[in-house]
Amino acid sequence: MPTLPWSTPKDPPKADKAFVMASRLELRSLRTVPSFFLKSLAAWKQVRRAPGVLGASLIAQPTKRVFWTLSAWDGRGPLYEYAKTNPHGDIMRGFKPAMRRSTFVTWTVPTGELPITWDDARRRLADQVAAEDAGAAAD
Repeated sequence: MPTLPWSTPKDPPKADKAFVMASRLELRSLRTVPSFFLKSLAAWKQVRRAPGVLGASLIAQPTKRVFWTLSAWDGRGPLYEYAKTNPHGDIMRGFKPAMRRSTFVTWTVPTGELPITWDDARRRLADQVAAEDAGAAAD
């Protein structure tokens, strides 16, 4: 399982609170994994230089068709700006049809609690999936 460990920028912004986002991205087919993996490396390079980033990590489980991301920002705005800026924006739009399920969760923490652990992020993502599934079952 390739993991890009928590990485912080050379000069992180000064912030008291971090806006954290975790995602679990599952592809429909193994055929799209090599391309998605290569594109994720371009997004990784971009995120490490993005304005407002406090840190980021990535886990790839290519044989399971699953990719996990975890990042912390000095606010919601910088995260959303990164998400729509290329190459990340094009990657998201281009792979949308290839995605089986994508789960996202956000929360805030004091910057002194960074880096976020993967155990915490995975627990929050699992809780989000359970909430989404419960909502779908109620419909």
